Amino acid sequence: MTSYIVLMNWTEQGAKNVRESPKRLDAARKQLGEMGGSFKAFYLTMGEYDMVAVVEAPDDAVLARFSLMLAAAGNIRTRTMKAFPEFAYREIITSLG
Repeated sequence: MTSYIVLMNWTEQGAKNVRESPKRLDAARKQLGEMGGSFKAFYLTMGEYDMVAVVEAPDDAVLARFSLMLAAAGNIRTRTMKAFPEFAYREIITSLG
């Protein structure tokens, strides 16, 4: 499974309906699960982003589809980063020679 860091901000619509946010998170968790992925961690954050999630998905296409589904609902905007675990980091650095 590939890991991703998802940075999220509420849209005006999402902020207006913030009390529904936990239900939307539950729905998103279920949706990603049905696509073969999972949430590993979720945080409400202070600063530039409102929320941060660590998720896993079978591949980039699955995560792209999931992100587009979130965006289409209109409650959040996302920025997604592919995350390499430490063992992959070490392999990549070692391969530099």
